[in-house]
Amino acid sequence: MSAEAQTRRPGGRSARVRAAVHQAATELVAEHGADQVTMPAVAKRAGVNTSTMYRRWGTLGALLADIAAQQIDAAPESVGDLRGDLENHAAWTLAELSRPGGIAFFRAEVAADVDERRAGLRECLQRVSGRFEAVLDAARERDEATPSLEQILDRIVAPLYFRVVFSVPGTDEAYARALAADLLRTAR
Repeated sequence: MSAEAQTRRPGGRSARVRAAVHQAATELVAEHGADQVTMPAVAKRAGVNTSTMYRRWGTLGALLADIAAQQIDAAPESVGDLRGDLENHAAWTLAELSRPGGIAFFRAEVAADVDERRAGLRECLQRVSGRFEAVLDAARERDEATPSLEQILDRIVAPLYFRVVFSVPGTDEAYARALAADLLRTAR
């Protein structure tokens, strides 16, 4: 089989290896924290060769970024109005950060050396921005007035990340939804 056919094939060994590595890394991060996880430990748990991991991902930060990027598919469906969509995405963002290993993936992305940290932060910002930009695009198509992406990042996303990183009490779904509602109330 040609290399092109192998890369387009949705299943097969490559998909199984990726799924096994993602599961192993997620479990290890949840159990021990990202700072205690190594590529060899992930490889051992996943049952793959360490050289395969380094060839495919290069660094633990890149692997964790790949895992985090897979979460985009799980974003909530549109409910058809900006307030509902922003509230659902805020609640979903909080749930993703709060799940076992969730914030650890973010911490791992930003704890690497300077160049990796910058790349990890850029990728994280692009993922988060993309999720909320899709909500804004849909609202604009419905001719709804929208806040800017910067306002969403400053008034919804940043407080959620801050409160999860520092384990601030009261950071729950109601809080996340209130951030979105407050932004819409004051941004108009």
